[in-house]
Amino acid sequence: MDTIASLFSFITWPVSWVIVQFHKVYGAIFGPDTGWAWGLSIVSLVVLIRICLIPLFVKQIKSTRNMQALQPKMKAIQERYKSDKQRQSEEMMKLYKETGTNPLSSCLPILAQSPFFFALYHVLSAIASGKEIGVIDGPLLASARQAHIFGAPLASKFTDSAAEVAALDASLTSVRIVTAVMIIMMSASQFFTQRQLMMKNVDLSVKTPYMQQQKMLMYIFPVIFAVMGINFPVGVLVYWLTTNVWTMGQQMYVINQNPTPGSKAQDSYLQRLLKSITEHGEVRGRRRKSVVKVIVAKGSDRNDNERRFFAGLSKAGFAAQADGTVIKGDTLVAEAEGGATAKRQQPKRQSKAQRQASAAQPAVAKDTEEDAEPAAEEATASLEKKPQGPATTETKGEAQADKPQRPSRANSGGSRQGKSGQGQRKGQQRPKHPSSKK
Repeated sequence: MDTIASLFSFITWPVSWVIVQFHKVYGAIFGPDTGWAWGLSIVSLVVLIRICLIPLFVKQIKSTRNMQALQPKMKAIQERYKSDKQRQSEEMMKLYKETGTNPLSSCLPILAQSPFFFALYHVLSAIASGKEIGVIDGPLLASARQAHIFGAPLASKFTDSAAEVAALDASLTSVRIVTAVMIIMMSASQFFTQRQLMMKNVDLSVKTPYMQQQKMLMYIFPVIFAVMGINFPVGVLVYWLTTNVWTMGQQMYVINQNPTPGSKAQDSYLQRLLKSITEHGEVRGRRRKSVVKVIVAKGSDRNDNERRFFAGLSKAGFAAQADGTVIKGDTLVAEAEGGATAKRQQPKRQSKAQRQASAAQPAVAKDTEEDAEPAAEEATASLEKKPQGPATTETKGEAQADKPQRPSRANSGGSRQGKSGQGQRKGQQRPKHPSSKK
């Protein structure tokens, strides 16, 4: 570890200078030789470094999500060119270039933080050895060697011997207890950070090898930190525990406010957004409007979480707009209610026998009307032509000649029966003409 730390000695002076500046501030409050002054200086160094790394953290999130989205395409390329590794690499690079994805972006925060970590390790090792380093001169070196955190010197390690610990004016038991507790907390924070990433912020609709890799790292990283932690000075453990807690909080904020599409975290976020819209009748906040705007622009490419969100909006009577706002959809509610009423009023489906019976009823009524109308007309005409006195034979003959001959309904019905040879439907019998003979 000392050899690796020496490689980053070029950044030792800036790191020591930042620690000393923070020590001046906290030393004025807690005392220059206390563990609080030196411990909080290391914590402040972590916070300052992590604030500077926020842009890289944003790139890491985007790169991780792009890699998750590209996993199906990457798997297809691997299957297609599994016998040609060179072509496979070319297609992978082409895919990264087209999508603007850099596989190394997910490691940028760790890579950028590594020089500061090893520089701090180099500084604390020099303090443990009683050597001046960077801007830490004789008086500051003596002050740092006297600083203890819960009875453990900043420069002590879990693997130090009793003599080495005694030289730093401390007991081996105190050093072992403090370092063991800090190593456990460091590993636990690393495990929890990776676990919440896997359980809440991963698109569960796509099963890829990337998820299996992340799941393996969730268990491997804490073990690596535990093994390496026994060789870290207390000051480095403070540094690494602080950066793990920062990462955990930062990851929690991202999961709650900017979750991965298709993940459980996105479902929870959209349900909270739906509740807020229902209560206030609008989308509050520029960031929330941008979220709604992106989902509207997706169209048919929305995932299940986003479809449930839009279904909830429609049910609550709201319609999302392209600019990320929502409007009260009173017309949508009316149409939905009208559609439900119309659906209830639809007639029941009839069987074949019922349809034939209903079709036969209008035909019977029509024939009845046709039979009744000529009978009424003939009755009216006969009454008008009937003479008041006894009629002569000549007069009767003329009347018979003038009257058009109409075949009787009975004869026509009989002829139809003769033709069909089967019993036919009988209509209403036409009344006999008054002038006909009985």
